[in-house]
Amino acid sequence: MHALLALMALMAGAAAAAWAAWAAWTNWGLLPRLLLLNLLAAVPFIVKYRRRIHVVAKTLPRDIKFLYRYCYGMIRSKKWDHDNETVSSLFTKRATKYPKSLCIICESKTWTFEEVERYSNKVAQVFWTAGLRRGDVVCVFMPNCAEYICVWLGLSKLGVISALINSNLRYQPLIHCINVAKARAMVFEQSLAEDVFAIEDSLGDLPLYCLGDFKCKTTKRINSLVSLLDEMPPLMPPIVTRPNYKDCLLYIYTSGTTGMPKAAVIPNSKYLLVVVATVHMLGLKWWDNNKIGDIMYNPLPLYHTAGGIVGTGAALVDGIPTVIRPKFSASNYWSDCIKYKCTVAQYIGEMCRYLLAQPHRPEDSKHSVRIMVGNGMRHAIWQDMVDRFKISQVNEVYGATEGNANIINVDNTVGAVGFVPSLLPVRLHPIAVIKVDATNVPIRGPDGFCVRCAPNEPGMFIGLISQGNASREFHGYIDKEDSDKKILTNVFRKGEKAFLSGDILVMDEMGYLFFKDRTGDSFKWKGENVSTAEVEGIILNITGNCACIVYGVSIPMVEGRAGMAAIAIDDKQDLDLARLAAGLDRMLPSFARPLFLRIMKDIEITGTFKLKKLSYTKEGFDPDVTKDAIYFRTNSKVWQPMTTQLYKDICQGRVKL
Repeated sequence: MHALLALMALMAGAAAAAWAAWAAWTNWGLLPRLLLLNLLAAVPFIVKYRRRIHVVAKTLPRDIKFLYRYCYGMIRSKKWDHDNETVSSLFTKRATKYPKSLCIICESKTWTFEEVERYSNKVAQVFWTAGLRRGDVVCVFMPNCAEYICVWLGLSKLGVISALINSNLRYQPLIHCINVAKARAMVFEQSLAEDVFAIEDSLGDLPLYCLGDFKCKTTKRINSLVSLLDEMPPLMPPIVTRPNYKDCLLYIYTSGTTGMPKAAVIPNSKYLLVVVATVHMLGLKWWDNNKIGDIMYNPLPLYHTAGGIVGTGAALVDGIPTVIRPKFSASNYWSDCIKYKCTVAQYIGEMCRYLLAQPHRPEDSKHSVRIMVGNGMRHAIWQDMVDRFKISQVNEVYGATEGNANIINVDNTVGAVGFVPSLLPVRLHPIAVIKVDATNVPIRGPDGFCVRCAPNEPGMFIGLISQGNASREFHGYIDKEDSDKKILTNVFRKGEKAFLSGDILVMDEMGYLFFKDRTGDSFKWKGENVSTAEVEGIILNITGNCACIVYGVSIPMVEGRAGMAAIAIDDKQDLDLARLAAGLDRMLPSFARPLFLRIMKDIEITGTFKLKKLSYTKEGFDPDVTKDAIYFRTNSKVWQPMTTQLYKDICQGRVKL
């Protein structure tokens, strides 16, 4: 009865509405009638695409902000391209206009633009006098300091390429980095002198320049850079051919996915692209005509993209001062930010864990930092960082030094490493997430082209290549063969190319991207990429070619993967753990040394003679899942047998790693 009455009421209401519409229609003019017809015609479209319309409407503020900043940055890039500007030319213009403005702070010593300009000019004079010219390469092997920036900036004024070598490298990896760059000279800092002397016989007649107190052993090939700088005028040498916008500026080494470190090519155009992305996407405030702007805190190594480009570019090009910390210190992070009045602070994921592990102090929230920018912040600790340290803006960045697939989170979405604008059609997106099989090989559809992943479906992240477009160019490595391995052809149409990131990401319905896993034969620990092939080669050398594999294992609540080595020894062999530890310390930087060791009788291989690394990775360092002996490298550098209790202590964060 009630249903019948409701139906009758609905029919009566519909009839009344129809009568009212007809009455209105007969009294309306032509324009209102046309508007009503268009509205009625749009109803099916709105119903069909209501979800898409909802997504676009919800992400519209984000996308408009992004596109505005992106377009503004691209206008600057185009102008620099048109004017054939370089990092050094833009720096010199700013130094001429604002000579007394603050540029760099390092260990309480301040450097004005004028001081950096004069020092870098002297560097240019030294190497011009030594006969280096545009296109030559000089290796820079130094710890974090203001002089580090001045050295490569001075070299860039000649068009000389600086190969920025990881200051933790020793022996064969160090030799490899020097050789692959085909260097004409090498600059090193006094504190690293012994490491250079250890490989001196392998460097041929390469000229060496020591920066610092000149206490090096006396040889004809080792020069005191300090003495040479004192002899030079603080003016630019009379160069004939000035560097170009497209010229290579730096080599930055990355371990890639396999083998020894690879030298990624960084031209002026790419460095300047990172500058505009940093300044405009973060919304940084410039210092201009004594107008107070931002100050950036940079505790990251200057031989990496994050510390060496993101952390310095805004200072050199746009006058946003940078505070260089010689080495990251969790206990001094926020007190430094307070001391130097920093408003922007850099991080990598592992740093965040160390910061949260510090005892609560008043400095946690008394700083002036409004933006934190970096990569690798875990979703699980993101909100803890924001709440404890009162950070109003977290900008997570994703990108590869050698690639073009670079994205950024601009609106504080927890866990996101970036996004693509929902406002734009998919075909206009410069990046994509594509389907791959179990071996991470791209899956192609019936038409032979790659297949985009559906929302929330994990896949390989790629960057579409467009040479001539600064934001989409692919420069790769020095070695063309290594570069070619990172290029995917015939992506979504014939002839189209893309950079293969080697990482698995997920894109949600709103266009946000989330990092899932790293493919390839490497893992990340303490913010550094570790090549398993490199570590395996050193273990083979130390143990007398015992069969071994190296892989990364996950530890709960810890960023990255810790190194683990599985070594096979038979009844006739004996493994000297003390000798192994000493060899690893001597030959590898601290972040690349395995924390865990698994002693086995045999290592399984597949039918195609590939090591079954995946199963060992899944088993990890749990002593209860295998009968093999497992050891843990303690802080006292002793291999301690793994027990169930020790395993639990490590997993629950009671053991310092």
